[in-house]
Amino acid sequence: MTETMRAIEISEPGGPEVLRLCERPMPVAGPGQVVIKVAYAGVNRPDALQRAGAYAPPPTASDLPGLEASGEIYAVGEGVSDWSVGDQVCALLPGGGYAEYVMTPAAHCLPVPEGMGLREAACLCETYFTVWSNVFQRGGLKAGERFLIHGGSSGIGTTAIQLAREFGARVFVTVGSQDKAAACAALGAERTIIYNDEDFVEVLRGEGGADLILDMVGGLYIPRNIRALADDGRLVQIAFLQGPKVEVNFAQVMTRRLTITGSTLRPQSDLAKARIAEALRAQVWPLLDAGKIAPVMDSEFALKDAADAHARIEASGHIGKIVLQVA
Repeated sequence: MTETMRAIEISEPGGPEVLRLCERPMPVAGPGQVVIKVAYAGVNRPDALQRAGAYAPPPTASDLPGLEASGEIYAVGEGVSDWSVGDQVCALLPGGGYAEYVMTPAAHCLPVPEGMGLREAACLCETYFTVWSNVFQRGGLKAGERFLIHGGSSGIGTTAIQLAREFGARVFVTVGSQDKAAACAALGAERTIIYNDEDFVEVLRGEGGADLILDMVGGLYIPRNIRALADDGRLVQIAFLQGPKVEVNFAQVMTRRLTITGSTLRPQSDLAKARIAEALRAQVWPLLDAGKIAPVMDSEFALKDAADAHARIEASGHIGKIVLQVA
């Protein structure tokens, strides 16, 4: 008789109401993989995009949503030597996090930071992998540079503020309200820009331009970002809340020697993600262990209330991370 588990599946593409509790077969650990008994699962915008039918999982991934989780190693596959049954971990997932058990490559697991609970640890991987690979590896952020983060109060934004602060950058953020601005300032943002009240292009040009911009908005923000960059500046695009298509004057890119790049995390190879995990363990996990940085927590929902968690993230009123309690 096949062992089953509780999970949240997407019954059909649509709004939060299409998420439903179901029973699924438990995953099995193949070579180089582990199965985690999930305590908490992080909720991220890519989950909502997948639910809406706009972000299909890779062919080999689970169709269940959920790209990060924390818990205990339940089973290890052939060739896994770094982890043992019972170890507490947080992990980047190919999918399937909204469930009692999930499978992932062992190399995508990281230890729970010292003094941190599983609730907070569930919020680390999707965000920290994304920020580290885009801001520091792809974007090349350096100490003293002016760094503009759009969506500063999001999970990505609050992570990027703290990491940029610790590595000596000057942090500027755009937000939608005064309470979000206050939260970002408390984390170390030098300048908070409420986008309905001020033009971030004028603010950054007044400072000499942004050396690096991290953008998840897209749309009409793209040409404005180009204007806001300093000469030799870099724009890193990680999402398109306002769409990916817009007219851009590439003469500015050429004459001012600008770099436009970006990435998405999920389609990258297991090896590429493992290399990001290695870099995080060496350069970021000591900061987490020391309590110098930490995830900003917004709210917690039970697994069965995943639809409410999606409604929360799509309303954009949250500050920091949203989690599902699974166990």
